Amino acid sequence: MDRLQILVVDDESRMRKLVRDFLEREGYIVREAGDGLEAMDIFYEHKDIALIILDVMMPHMDGWQVCREIRQSSKVPIIMLTARSEERDELQGFELGVDEYISKPFSPKILVARVSAILRRVHGMTEEDIIRAGDIEINKAAHIVRIDGNPVELSYKEFELLTYFAENQGIALSREKILNNVWNYDYFGDARTIDTHVKKLRSKLGDKGDYIKTVWGMGYKFEVTP
Repeated sequence: MDRLQILVVDDESRMRKLVRDFLEREGYIVREAGDGLEAMDIFYEHKDIALIILDVMMPHMDGWQVCREIRQSSKVPIIMLTARSEERDELQGFELGVDEYISKPFSPKILVARVSAILRRVHGMTEEDIIRAGDIEINKAAHIVRIDGNPVELSYKEFELLTYFAENQGIALSREKILNNVWNYDYFGDARTIDTHVKKLRSKLGDKGDYIKTVWGMGYKFEVTP
């Protein structure tokens, strides 16, 4: 696999250097931006950026604004860094299409592990990796979902969640198990994050959203119904 490019956006130069050093040890190419405006310039100039690590609080253009603009034209995975830990900030990030949300201070090794996990899922699939569940077809290689042959626009995490459901049809899945498998790390945040994603996923699937059943007091179960 070619070396993947990662854009690190943070107004603290020491933080950028710390993250860059750990990522470069893993073989990634790292580009840096000190504020949101610089980040957008780099993003538009380099179309092959594979992932963005984005700080929230920055001058000129904050992380929320950067995320909104990027999501107008790209589904590139975004990891949001923030000193805040309030639930509403985390939920806002997921609503905007953020794939991971990490509060400072954090372990650089954990950050790199999450980066690698996302990029493995995005780039490590085979073309034969297609899952069918009723009228839903999931192409894991192309990261495309179709219902009755028509493409459905999903965020990265919504796609991963649907894929996990489809791979475990008929099995009652706890919120903890979903978090550990879809987010691919031990997640200690509020499990209501899953409920937010499920609500949006059901809406985007239309009447096929009924495939996702709520298991009260536990989690969810994916079942294809006639």
